[in-house]
Amino acid sequence: MNSVTQFINDYGMIAMFFLILLEYACFPVSSEIVLPFSGAAASLWKVPFPIVIIISVIAAILGTNICYAIGYFGGSELIQKMKKRFPKCQSGIDQSLERFCRNSNYAVCFGRLIPLCRTYIAFAAGAAKQPILTFCFYSLLGITVWNTLLIGAGYYLHENWSYVEGYYQEYKFLLLFCGIFILVIYLLKKCNFFHKKS
Repeated sequence: MNSVTQFINDYGMIAMFFLILLEYACFPVSSEIVLPFSGAAASLWKVPFPIVIIISVIAAILGTNICYAIGYFGGSELIQKMKKRFPKCQSGIDQSLERFCRNSNYAVCFGRLIPLCRTYIAFAAGAAKQPILTFCFYSLLGITVWNTLLIGAGYYLHENWSYVEGYYQEYKFLLLFCGIFILVIYLLKKCNFFHKKS
């Protein structure tokens, strides 16, 4: 954590851009540290909040497209290897892919708000051959919300940004559960599940 914050302190907005790009490209960089601290630093540097968000979103879109490209060009081969390696899971893998393809737009958008799922959803979208413009549009929606929340927390609470990161680490699994629960309910309603039951 200290190395990340020191890197941002030393190199400013360029460091923020680079770290956000790496995080969305599935490198082991924590957005829960990078985004709030970037917001706090930008506030101290007097960088306007909208500018910070725009820079962060551009970095995120570039980074997530790297992950998407890996899934697009190598995902199918990996899935086939998994099917051969675990033949009993073949049906489950096929069904999961089919469900993702049916709801890929919503999965990409809402997936951006769910920890762990946020970055790797790009690989799934690439493997499922979701159109790149569609992927970018729905990614943009989710990424903008996520970045605005975390950068905004650091930007407007810059004196206490470390508390924001601490609370998030403490309650992130509760947030993960809530996010998945909301997504499942939404998809069930979308598929008219409750109407069929009645």
